Amino acid sequence: MAKKTVATLQSSSKRLTKAIKMVKSPKSGAYTFVESVMPPELVNEWIAKK
Repeated sequence: MAKKTVATLQSSSKRLTKAIKMVKSPKSGAYTFVESVMPPELVNEWIAKK
């Protein structure tokens, strides 16, 4: 369960994407949100890994 692209950010000549995914804590079972800013090509890899 993850949101893919939330915002596309322009930083000088680089295109960056901010991605947010929901991660379930194995200890408590609560969900937390993890955010990351990365190039658009790496978003699918980042969301797929646990």
